[in-house]
Amino acid sequence: MSKSVQAMARTPSRYRDQPALRILIVRHGESTFNLENRIQGRSDLSRLTPTGEVQAQRVAEALAGIPLDCAYCSPLSRALDTARIILKDREGIPLHITDQLREIDLTAWEGLTFAEVKEKYPEDYHLWRHHPDDLELEGRFPVRNLWQQAQGFWEMLAFHLQSASGPWNHGADPSQRQTLNILIVGHSGINRALVSTAIALRAANATGLGPHHYHCLGQDNCAISVLNFPEGLQGPPQLESLNITAHLGQALPKRKQGMRILLVRHGETQWNRERRFQGQRDIPLNATGEEQAAKVAECLATQPLQLAFSSPLKRSWATADAICSNHSNLILRPMLDLQEICHGDWEGKLQSEVEAEYPGELERWQRDPASVQMPNGENLHQVWERTRSAWQEVLATTAAQFPTQGTAVVVAHDAINKAIICQLFNLSPQAFWIFKQGNGAITVIDYPEGKEGAPVLKVLNLTTHLSGQILDCTTAGAL
Repeated sequence: MSKSVQAMARTPSRYRDQPALRILIVRHGESTFNLENRIQGRSDLSRLTPTGEVQAQRVAEALAGIPLDCAYCSPLSRALDTARIILKDREGIPLHITDQLREIDLTAWEGLTFAEVKEKYPEDYHLWRHHPDDLELEGRFPVRNLWQQAQGFWEMLAFHLQSASGPWNHGADPSQRQTLNILIVGHSGINRALVSTAIALRAANATGLGPHHYHCLGQDNCAISVLNFPEGLQGPPQLESLNITAHLGQALPKRKQGMRILLVRHGETQWNRERRFQGQRDIPLNATGEEQAAKVAECLATQPLQLAFSSPLKRSWATADAICSNHSNLILRPMLDLQEICHGDWEGKLQSEVEAEYPGELERWQRDPASVQMPNGENLHQVWERTRSAWQEVLATTAAQFPTQGTAVVVAHDAINKAIICQLFNLSPQAFWIFKQGNGAITVIDYPEGKEGAPVLKVLNLTTHLSGQILDCTTAGAL
């Protein structure tokens, strides 16, 4: 993490009192080079295809209910045309074109197909696939440079937030707004770098989401990702969703090869709605939760599922059972290690009651979760250990029974799912709050090279099947 990004995390005075930010990150629509499987990089020879134009229009429709304060875009035509289609029916939305959103610089390879690169530059191609941060082309390290470029974008945005003359809708002073909605239209590589460098603010002491994870975040054409900064750029972010493609008529992005695991959080319970800590109390789904489970089942009805695993707690088991009802081949397997974190003496209590009985602990749970020992319960280090064991068992079972393209569904809980996702990137318990998991949400994790290969977070926290909305509208309840 750069010194400037570290400075942002330390909350210097020039970043204080910022409004909350919602960043909507979109990749450009399908291009002519995409269609031909050619490397685009910073070349501007590629143009949107008719399909790409339709995809951009569908993004516009998906975002229609979200007010936008401004937009930032790459100057490359495939991104710029996508942005203009998205904004064409919105008057007064400033579009700020910046080189800091250009795609990764792969000049030596631009115009070639990936097959041609593999044949002509086999050693470099191997680095690109397995150690992308070590790839050197013409004296440059393209992936490392891209991470620096993304950090520069966040610094530029922070500077703009200080000025009422910045690129805001109708010249509004951002300091007077509660939440700013900012659209970013970029490319596959820079979008991954933006998400990764933003997450570094919260994961400063962790090892994941550096340039070596370049290939580990999904970015499909015209997919939408949502990154929230509740305290502005001076505070930690949360990735609400990643690589959502449902607005394009594709519930889940296609998989090229290898294993796929669908990670689902159970539907809503009454204790979720009341913001009451559940932990390992066996609370059933409420009526909303049952409806959510049915919608998850409908969303996954056409997916080729071979295996199903679930926490044995009623709320997860009922959600998993609904999914299995559309797949006669599935036998639902209980896994004790997928049970929710044990909150001990907090279980059954409202957040206000926890604060009254344990002053300051809720704030510490939000600020420094790895340091909290639940009274007569678990800590996150224990949760990390048992979820690691459970996940390895899921992978081993899936690989053994369906070694080429097996697909398993795993239904568990908020803390468990977050622990699993964090560990895909070697993130410590301190990174617990980075990834959002709404009730009834679907997360997709691919293993293109098998269980021993690097995982790809293909989709995070898909909830459009529940509400038809891009934003997660599920209850923000206790665990």
